[in-house]
Amino acid sequence: MVKVKFLGHAAFYIEGSKKILIDPFLNGNPQAAAKPEDFRDVDLILVTHAHGDHLGDAGEIAKLSGAKVVAMYDIANYISEKYRGVETVGMNYGPTEVDGVKIVQVPAWHSSSDGKYSIGNACGYIVEIDGVKIYHAGDTFVFRDMELFAELYGPIDVALLPIGGHFTMGPKEAAKAVELLKPKYVVPMHYNTWPPIAADPEEFKKLVGEKAKVVILKPGEELEL
Repeated sequence: MVKVKFLGHAAFYIEGSKKILIDPFLNGNPQAAAKPEDFRDVDLILVTHAHGDHLGDAGEIAKLSGAKVVAMYDIANYISEKYRGVETVGMNYGPTEVDGVKIVQVPAWHSSSDGKYSIGNACGYIVEIDGVKIYHAGDTFVFRDMELFAELYGPIDVALLPIGGHFTMGPKEAAKAVELLKPKYVVPMHYNTWPPIAADPEEFKKLVGEKAKVVILKPGEELEL
């Protein structure tokens, strides 16, 4: 069994034979359902881009746990310099395997910076653990290549998609992404953290219709696969 827990905003905890965090923005996150110190036994941390609400507490948690941080090559170097002693796996768009976990880093349409300087490119991840395939889109707009992700790496069991608009897809665009990706389950994320990304997940669910099962998780809730 693989569990996918929503930690608020775009942060998720995946628990199977390995324990994985994606975009662990916890300190400063008004939705956060956990603290960095809750993850002293995590194995891998995946970062989609360098914005503070995604890079978040990755370095701190890696220091606490000894977890490896997987990120775009440039972002991995940034983390290594900022958090001495943290082991990073720098990669670029494409497949790899880290400690038995299959990972594909895929493009995302978004910027990436530390708030001042551009760092690397934004990405999403398709993670396969214990036979379960999970797509975390990161921050992105919908684009036709999502259809290629499904063709190459599907079937996708669950897609974690932003729906908040302003910086990412809104409900309408995310529903189109579902059509392209063809996942079994969809979990909306990156909405209602702050006013600019206010969105109604029920509207998203209605737009998706029968294309996939939409699971609306509150921070702290999980989906079992």
